[in-house]
Amino acid sequence: MSKDKKVLVVGSGGRCHAIVKALKRSPRVQKIFCAPGNAGIADDAECVEIGVENVDEIVRFVEENGIDLTVVGPEAALAAGLVNALEEAGHKAFGPTKEAARIESSKEFAKQIMAKYGVPTSGYEAFDDFNAAWDYVRNRPLPAVIKYDGLAAGKGVVVAMSYEEAEGALRDMLLDSSFGKGRVVIEDFLDGPEFSFMCVVSGHKVYPLAMAQDHKRAFDGDKGPNTGGMGAYSPVPFVTDEIRDIALKEIIQRTADALVAEGVPFKGVLYGGLILTKEGPKVIEFNARFGDPETEVVLPRLESDFYDLVEAAVEGLDCETKWSDDAYLGVVLASDGYPGAYEKGAEIKGLENVDAEVYHMGTKRDGRKILTAGGRVLMVVGKGRTISEANEAAKAEIAKIDCPSLFHRTDIGKASL
Repeated sequence: MSKDKKVLVVGSGGRCHAIVKALKRSPRVQKIFCAPGNAGIADDAECVEIGVENVDEIVRFVEENGIDLTVVGPEAALAAGLVNALEEAGHKAFGPTKEAARIESSKEFAKQIMAKYGVPTSGYEAFDDFNAAWDYVRNRPLPAVIKYDGLAAGKGVVVAMSYEEAEGALRDMLLDSSFGKGRVVIEDFLDGPEFSFMCVVSGHKVYPLAMAQDHKRAFDGDKGPNTGGMGAYSPVPFVTDEIRDIALKEIIQRTADALVAEGVPFKGVLYGGLILTKEGPKVIEFNARFGDPETEVVLPRLESDFYDLVEAAVEGLDCETKWSDDAYLGVVLASDGYPGAYEKGAEIKGLENVDAEVYHMGTKRDGRKILTAGGRVLMVVGKGRTISEANEAAKAEIAKIDCPSLFHRTDIGKASL
């Protein structure tokens, strides 16, 4: 097998760093580019200064550099139609078309698909008028789950425990247009532990990945505002083989089949944000790409060739995957103030002393210095035979990092320790 493939990864966060590292392990990959990348990705790939929504420039780069396969990471690039443009130009791309990516970019579209094809989820109503939405919420029991019907970087969801909180969220999304002009979806609250089930999908074909659990709230004890994710771990002990099989058949496979039936076949990673209720697993949300930070604990467990898997999905071929039994637990180091306002440009010291995988999420290089450049900055991933061992490994390595303006949760995976 020749090591001759050139790959472009589109994105700049921790998810893309994990994708780059997984591709780097492939015996088939010769060269990896990343657009635009970050300070950490630059150690594993050649970074090119092209924005993820700059479709024409990315297509031009692919053509001029003989790229064999493009892996599209972030939702913004998918919604911009990057995969459509690459395929129309005759290039292989891993990711759904703009039309299929609506399973993430429109919460209402996703709900309509689930209702039509019997995919288990919560009841809902959709609104674009503030007064109608507020009348609906104040005449129903709490808590109410209020979601912005569009892309909001993982922050457009409020679980309102009071009517005051619900009214504030509706004002924020519908009157103040915090995420842009749009609609809201108001869902019934589902109770139970959450987990993430990412699957590589190619039309009707589904290749399941390892389970993970994300932690969305900013602070210990699941307190504080929702974030893009403050840590994750894999495997997830409470997800039995039986639960996994039900989720695979009744949720992921059924949704993949539904998208084919709707004329928008899905190719890429279908991410099921699921919850284990008393009635079984149900869908909280779908994403149309790898989750962040789950990817950083799932892909390290993949022992088979990641390039083979991605290529198989693009070409609609069968592919077997092999997974490690080891546990991986990752903790996000975020800038003080995140997910609200935060400062950038703080120096991060001690990274050279860390003896674990460190995925860069929001960093930049200034000479020999590594500086903070985002809300979520780093993710340190510990490995062990058990989740407890992986947790201790992550804690020990985080202690070596010196940056007073970063904070992190100390209870990632606590429920499974």
